[in-house]
Amino acid sequence: QVQPVESGGGLVQAGGSLRLSCAASGRTFTSYAMGWFRQAPGKEREFVATISGSGGSTEYAGSVKGRFTISRDNAKNTVYLQMNSLKPEDTALYYCARSYSGVANIVLSRYDYWGQGTQVTVSS
Repeated sequence: QVQPVESGGGLVQAGGSLRLSCAASGRTFTSYAMGWFRQAPGKEREFVATISGSGGSTEYAGSVKGRFTISRDNAKNTVYLQMNSLKPEDTALYYCARSYSGVANIVLSRYDYWGQGTQVTVSS
C-alpha cells in the first residue's frame, strides 16, 4: 500500500518560508508523478504543483509560480515543496499525492494515493 506522508507544515509570518516534505513508499517511485494540492476552509481542494517521475518536468498554479518550487529526491522516495514569500492566502491544509502515471499532471482525479495533509498557516 502506497501512503504518502507529509511533514513540515507550521505557523509562519507573511513573507516567510517553509519546506514541506512527502515520503512515499514503494520501489517504483520514479514511475509516478507527484503533486501538491491544498484546501482552505470552505474551499475546494486545488492544485499547487506537480513534478514528473523523472523530475524533469514541473508545473505550478499561477498563484504560486515564482514563489514555490517542487523537487524530488528519487533515492529517498521523497518530494519537496519549497514555499517562499508566503502570503496569508496560502493558509491551507497541504496534501501530497501520487499520480497514476509518470507524467506531471494538474488534474486531481489523476492522483490515486493521498496523504493526510499538513497544515500551513501564514499570519499577516
